[in-house]
Amino acid sequence: MGLVKIDDQLHEDVRRASSVMCRSINAQAEFWIKMGKLAEANPTLTFNDIVRAQIDAADDRHASAVAA
Repeated sequence: MGLVKIDDQLHEDVRRASSVMCRSINAQAEFWIKMGKLAEANPTLTFNDIVRAQIDAADDRHASAVAA
């Protein structure tokens, strides 16, 4: 784990979004970082496509864990 310095306004944006999305500030920042990374790696996918792919991957991991 590390420390990330971000702009004060971005921190405020994360804080506000975290309260709306019922996530901790760290979880909200992690979500935005993960989605941004996935969006850069998959520029032809929409946000909804990325979310669906992540849900499908989680379903696959869950099914594998249950089968084990």
